[in-house]
Amino acid sequence: MGKEHHHVHKVSAAALLVTLGIIFGDIGTSPLYVLKAIAGEKPIDAETIKGGLSCIFWTLTLQTTLKYVILTLRADNKGEGGIFSLYALVRRAKIKWLMYPAIIGGSTLLADGIITPPISVASAVEGLRGINPNIQTVPIVICILVVLFTLQQFGTKFIGKFFGPIMFVWFLMLAILGVSQLVFNIGIISAINPYYAYKLLFIHPGGFLVLGAVFLCTTGAEALYSDLGHCGRENIRISWFFVKTALLLNYFGQGAWLISQQGQVLVTKNALGEVVKSINPFFAIMPNWFIPAGIIIATMAAVVASQALISGSFTLINEAIRLNFWPKAKVKYPTDLKGQLYIPSVNWLLLAGCIGVVLYFKESSGMEAAYGLAIVLTMLMTTTLLTYYMIIKRYNRVFTFACLITYITIETSFLIANLNKFTHGGWITLLIASLLISIMMVWYFARKIRNRYVEFVKLVDYLPVLEDLSRDLTIPKYATHLVYLTSANNIEEIESKIIYSIMQKQPKRADIYWFVHVDVVDEPYRMEYKVCEFIHDDVIRIDFRLGFRVAPKVNVMFRKVVEDMVKNKEVDITSRYKSLNKNNIIGDFRFIVIEKFLSYENELPFYEKVILDVYAFIKHLSLSEEKAFGLDTSSVTVEAVPLIITHPKELNLKRIP
Repeated sequence: MGKEHHHVHKVSAAALLVTLGIIFGDIGTSPLYVLKAIAGEKPIDAETIKGGLSCIFWTLTLQTTLKYVILTLRADNKGEGGIFSLYALVRRAKIKWLMYPAIIGGSTLLADGIITPPISVASAVEGLRGINPNIQTVPIVICILVVLFTLQQFGTKFIGKFFGPIMFVWFLMLAILGVSQLVFNIGIISAINPYYAYKLLFIHPGGFLVLGAVFLCTTGAEALYSDLGHCGRENIRISWFFVKTALLLNYFGQGAWLISQQGQVLVTKNALGEVVKSINPFFAIMPNWFIPAGIIIATMAAVVASQALISGSFTLINEAIRLNFWPKAKVKYPTDLKGQLYIPSVNWLLLAGCIGVVLYFKESSGMEAAYGLAIVLTMLMTTTLLTYYMIIKRYNRVFTFACLITYITIETSFLIANLNKFTHGGWITLLIASLLISIMMVWYFARKIRNRYVEFVKLVDYLPVLEDLSRDLTIPKYATHLVYLTSANNIEEIESKIIYSIMQKQPKRADIYWFVHVDVVDEPYRMEYKVCEFIHDDVIRIDFRLGFRVAPKVNVMFRKVVEDMVKNKEVDITSRYKSLNKNNIIGDFRFIVIEKFLSYENELPFYEKVILDVYAFIKHLSLSEEKAFGLDTSSVTVEAVPLIITHPKELNLKRIP
């Protein structure tokens, strides 16, 4: 199955257009706010602008181009990318602590992503103030976000066709607007010289903090890697040259305009600290007659950028669920497009977060002050995992070490500069990230604790009893086919609780006992199964090996396996009741799901008890096991059994006459 998804993206004009729409929305809308953030509220200073442009050029070159487009895109997992795909590659090295950077990176990416739709849409909509300075943009921004998130449940198959052309027009507009200003000050190109960046960061007073604003130009690089599977490596690399050229032309064009306004201020506030006037250099470089069209194009590009973020969040959570980092949630597939999915709970939580951000900050300038603090942590985590990937793949050690030092230095510098944003709203994204990290940690470690105490027994020891039970007519038949989901990785073992359920809790006679195990593998789209027949037409085990991006629709998959076995005459599923067998009626199937709960008899270390208590609370809110595995609830029985981790101490009870 993996081969079908590996290197299937051929380079073509159509594929490049699709890539523009899917991959570059986030990083492509950065010109809406980066130069505005660099200029800030102080009088425009030519040295700050030229130094900022130099930093932008070298950030896009070293961080986006070299690290992500050239280096990180090589770390593809059967054609798929993203921090969890990268973790799935490196966890084969059996280094346990690597799950920490994966969890931190995934959580911070999701948390800072909550600001991406509001800042993109708000920056675009605020262009209306060039037409009407008194217009209230907050309601408009919220309406656009509500419509966007509401449409997610229907999928993006139709509107997705327009994403590519919209972004092509957007990047073309960026380039043309930039050139229109460069003709008046072509000398601004000299800012490419890294000396201007050095001068700003190390000589200019307070210049180092400008890195916090510069960083906004590369925040979409992580999303670029996450969307690798949608378009393919070569399409991304080729498209990037066009995208980077358009971005740089626009940045330098805005820089040329800003220098011509030296000494002026972009933001004017009243005595109460409320913004009275705000000029965005992005819209300022537009001819007046073009501003309405420019606002429309910018808003559409912001919607595309937001859509890419939302789709990426769905994919990220889906991978986290499959890697046991996140509680089980309902996942829907609104279209037949590969990778297109919809997670209702995540969708509405994201919408609530985005609306909260808009209401809290109101202005895009406020969002700029908070944006980027969490995403830089994601990049540091990606650097950590990427280093181990390079070690596993036996890259040249000197090259690997040089990359590690270079990017740890760059990203640590960005982190230090971004820490200034903590009090300006950056604490919000860090708070959300901390909550997400806590959920992932609790879910991961609680399952580790529970699995540590699950008791397994040798299945072969119970085969004679199972065979006798299936033929014992003194016991009422529970089902023709009895199917248990087992977590036993060893094909020769079974949970003692399953044996207890069959033989003791309520003796369950069935004609055939099926044991089904789902193993999540590190390849994204593998779909394989293996059948082991312990007793012909009596005890059968099926092992599914599914990729971490494959939905575990056990009911559908199990039915397909049984159909294949019937065709191969490996099993007879006809009802064993004489009247039904005579008429070739298929027997009934009953699934049993063992739901383990923490027994009050346990004596646990304090921290483990806290973890398991929080786990139980989260599990109560999450999707049930049977629904998560795609089982038909009409044919499922859930049995609750106590998880006794430490047996109670012997009681000194005395019998008296």
